[in-house]
Amino acid sequence: VPMSVLSCMKYLMFTFNMLVFAGGTCLAGMGVWVAVDPAGFQDIVAARAVLSAGAWLLLAVGIALSLLGFLGCCGALRRSRLLLLM
Repeated sequence: VPMSVLSCMKYLMFTFNMLVFAGGTCLAGMGVWVAVDPAGFQDIVAARAVLSAGAWLLLAVGIALSLLGFLGCCGALRRSRLLLLM
């Protein structure tokens, strides 16, 4: 396999993992916003307890995606198979 193809794959994997990291960070931010300061969502969250639990779920999924994206970025740049498999 030519070296240019491997380099291209490396940067494509980095870009994809960076998008996953950014998406996870946005989800975690929204989860924190809804869970900590639900003033804008007061009527909705107070009426349904499921939505309050959904905020914490959103936070947990966001943190997990951020962690996976970060490890993927590090693994792609270092060419670490262990980090990429995690």
